[in-house]
Amino acid sequence: MGSQKKWPVTLTEADRDELVRVTSTGVHPASMVRRARVLLALDTSVGPVASQEELVVRVGVSGETLRLVAKRFTETGGDVGATIGRKARELPPVPSPVTGEVEARLIALACSQPPAGYARWSLRLLEKHVALVADIPDLDHSTIGRVLKTRLRPHLRKCWTIPPRANAQFAARMEDVLAVYARPHNPGVPVVCMDEKPYQLLAHARDPIPATPGRDRREDSEYVRHGTCSIFCWVEPLAGWRRVQATPRRTRIGWAHHVRRLLTLDYPDAERVVLVMDNLNTHDISSLYEAFDPAVAFALAQRLEIHHTPKHGSWLNIAEIELAALTRQCLDRRIDTLDVLNTELDAWQTAVNANQRQVNWHFTTDDARTSLRRLYPTH
Repeated sequence: MGSQKKWPVTLTEADRDELVRVTSTGVHPASMVRRARVLLALDTSVGPVASQEELVVRVGVSGETLRLVAKRFTETGGDVGATIGRKARELPPVPSPVTGEVEARLIALACSQPPAGYARWSLRLLEKHVALVADIPDLDHSTIGRVLKTRLRPHLRKCWTIPPRANAQFAARMEDVLAVYARPHNPGVPVVCMDEKPYQLLAHARDPIPATPGRDRREDSEYVRHGTCSIFCWVEPLAGWRRVQATPRRTRIGWAHHVRRLLTLDYPDAERVVLVMDNLNTHDISSLYEAFDPAVAFALAQRLEIHHTPKHGSWLNIAEIELAALTRQCLDRRIDTLDVLNTELDAWQTAVNANQRQVNWHFTTDDARTSLRRLYPTH
């Protein structure tokens, strides 16, 4: 090997001991260990050095790496530490053009309204406008992207249920629901949360291709619509009980029959059932009178204690949280018929009820009055 003659490596016993320690302790960077192994392989003090081809195979590096390490050993005057260590920087680092003030100006610009004709800011659009601002240095779109990456993403948006500010009705209903969640578990007066969601029945236009090792499952983007249905979810958070069922339509009479099943089959011995739900037009005592005789409707209503979540306060309904879990675990696929859907829902319900996973609600009225002060009227 030419580098052996041009840049011979001769190590002392102390140097070899140090290099062996570096390669065997496992606490040094891989690049340092690799250079140490190269020096040990190139050492002429222990005998003839193998050919370059043999060293490449033995050490696991390229011939160019062998040459560079031998050259660096000679340039450092045989200093093992300087050879295997990280090379000191010759020039000082270039200061970043993005100071704290520049970053603040960029964030303010990205949070402002985009110019006419644009729905949102993009990195290249920000680049053009930054060039027009006198006190901000010219920055390319990649630099702007790095600045905004951890703080702001102007090209993204989230759909969010935004509660009204300083709204007495929202605050009153929120505290009412939170007070219900703070009650201890009482089998005689169970707290049950209820919610429902629409679901679209879809069939595959073409059979999916199953997954194989190294290849994901493939589904055709085309599908066949088979109508819609409504999924009801009932949850007793402190008991870990859930019931889910899909019905063809969302009607007052349908909701009333679900309530009668809740009171007569699920909780026949309960003195009353505390029902937390949203204020959908079908979720009302009058629905019982539309579905049953007045005497039956009145008897059912007397066993209900209803608490409505506020408008734009669906996050207060534990049943909605369960529906989100149901969607991820069971409904994130195409199901084509109502019968198949209810079969799958029954299987999910059986599995989660077997675990009796309770819901530990932490958010209290005191928390609301502290962190959600903007929702309360000011006096």
